[in-house]
Amino acid sequence: MRLSLKDSPTLQLFLIAPLLSFPRAAMAENKPVSILPKPVQLVLGAGTFRLTPNTVITADRDSVSEARFLSRRLSPATGFPFDVRTAASTGTPAIDMRLDGSLTKLGEEGYRLTVAPKGTSIRAAKTAGLFYAGQSLVQLLPLEIFREAKVSNVEWTIPSVQIEDYPRFRWRGALLDVGRHFMPKEFVKKFIDLLALQKMNSFHWHLTDDQGWRIEIKKYPKLTQVGAWRKETLVGLLEDKSQKELRFDGTPHGGFYTQDDAREIVEYARVRHVNVVPEIEMPGHAQAAIAAYPELGNTGQQLEVATKWGVFENIFNPKESTILFLQDVLAEVLEIFPSKFIHTGGDEAPKTQWKSSAEAQARIKELGLNNEEELQGYFTRRMDEFLTSKGRRLIGWDEILEGGLAPNATVMSWRGEKGGISAAQAGHDVVMAPTDYTYFDYYQAKDKEPLAIGNYLPLEVVYNYEPVPKELPASSAAHVLGSQGQLWTEYMPTPKQVEYMGWPRLAALAEVTWAPKGEKNYTEFLDRLTTHLQRLTILDVNYRPLDQGKGGP
Repeated sequence: MRLSLKDSPTLQLFLIAPLLSFPRAAMAENKPVSILPKPVQLVLGAGTFRLTPNTVITADRDSVSEARFLSRRLSPATGFPFDVRTAASTGTPAIDMRLDGSLTKLGEEGYRLTVAPKGTSIRAAKTAGLFYAGQSLVQLLPLEIFREAKVSNVEWTIPSVQIEDYPRFRWRGALLDVGRHFMPKEFVKKFIDLLALQKMNSFHWHLTDDQGWRIEIKKYPKLTQVGAWRKETLVGLLEDKSQKELRFDGTPHGGFYTQDDAREIVEYARVRHVNVVPEIEMPGHAQAAIAAYPELGNTGQQLEVATKWGVFENIFNPKESTILFLQDVLAEVLEIFPSKFIHTGGDEAPKTQWKSSAEAQARIKELGLNNEEELQGYFTRRMDEFLTSKGRRLIGWDEILEGGLAPNATVMSWRGEKGGISAAQAGHDVVMAPTDYTYFDYYQAKDKEPLAIGNYLPLEVVYNYEPVPKELPASSAAHVLGSQGQLWTEYMPTPKQVEYMGWPRLAALAEVTWAPKGEKNYTEFLDRLTTHLQRLTILDVNYRPLDQGKGGP
């Protein structure tokens, strides 16, 4: 959908000002406009709207929460109160925020933002649109608006603009792996804030893995008592040929989120229109859980929580008791996370132990299956049936295709795009997350970079990614929900390293998933990114600096 001037009477009012190409012409003088991701349509007008101590935010009943959020966002740096009212007195400068049913053509996340010298108007069909308009408004202000204490001697002016904007994709997000390295709750909140600033709406929280189980399950307390802690961590790469043997740091590592912690984060994200998608891995990446409850494994042996990286043969057994155990886990997860989508992993599950297990082989025969791949398919279908019965939807990595795709499953395609293409052609929704474009644990430059897992993914490649494969016909393309960036933390032991690997590449992906197809321009993006990185500096984000003269990392 592309709006024209004739579609909008408000836009026509701005015809007294020239229609400028966005963003370069609009930024020609003192770079007054630098919004990321790039709006669908922007017209720059004459003059500015000035915030003062008397400026109020007016809102209808359904918009009050968003108005109050915007007030809290604008107050610290300006020192102004920004009272929220139902109406403003004559002559009082106001930001007027209201729902408008006539804007349904912009979708649930679209908005119209009009800034003029006498006032500012924010309109959207749904509250998410009001929120995103507020994020654009903040980006129109001087950089100092991102400070958390009053800043003096700043003219708090907003350039006159008319913006009509909406996202291209419904799923715009990032995965944060806290299984390999635990991340503090406050950093998770900061991560969500940064996603919301860039109008990203999905936080994929990878909570369990071989190296740590990070979410409290009350029925099975040993999952965190035992599974959340490992005795040490691998130093360096798993396959370092310069080392005769693996080295470990000798330092215990661990941590987990209580259910109250998780609910706090979910609510924090909800206010910012970010959906938290929890991932509970199964049947692979299960060693931490099996270390806590050995009966979940295939050998009966007591394991330890994994201390190195890689793919492990210790996967959940396919017994009915184990399936019921994991459904108990999911039942508690559902009480915490309201997300329609629940991620059950499904990737990298070697079947070596199933092949040698008499119980697994008996299960295959009992169910009339042909092989171990179909047994994993059965495992996944049981989880799909359980989640469907609770009004939820299963999403898993593209390996869930191999044993026969569960009827209601959504596929997250990471091993290239082939899995996503197959799923979409079969009528299943997909999220595109291919390694070549969205794995941000890859190096950003070819030398002088901190240790990473390998491979090379520069900023420009991310920016030029097209989430809808050209092989998909239009009838299937609608099943592509969007895309997300992956931050696997084997070599990201601290929040600062996560930030370094995530930004600015997540800023590029934000524009990939928001801007209309064919409207991206890397040179223009870099212009706006330069300003965006100044915002991130104020927000204490340890992003990777752009390479001088090379157009980014």
